[in-house]
Amino acid sequence: MKFFTLIIALISINFSQKTEKLNGRYNYLIEDENQYILKDKITFKDSVFAFDNKFLPKGKVSYGNAILLDNFINIDLVITIPKDQIQKDTIEFFMHDRNDANYLNIVTGKGKLIRIK
Repeated sequence: MKFFTLIIALISINFSQKTEKLNGRYNYLIEDENQYILKDKITFKDSVFAFDNKFLPKGKVSYGNAILLDNFINIDLVITIPKDQIQKDTIEFFMHDRNDANYLNIVTGKGKLIRIK
């Protein structure tokens, strides 16, 4: 009986946990002079993302204290997303230049991902 109760408890915990991975399709907007400009559409599937522009390579998503998007057409560009943004329909992100020393602490730009429903 204890074993059965433990199994039910574990199953209910798994169903009640929120996903902490990016999934779905988003508009990719960059801020330029206090205006947001739509650059492309981007699709996330767990640890991989791809732009609608078929000529751009697929990128990697790393999950940790902050979410890192890596392998854009500009290989020196890294995007970070604060973990508390992941459940929102509009996700703010920050751009970093990998060539700078301690680059994750220096923001070179920002933008938004807006979920397409």
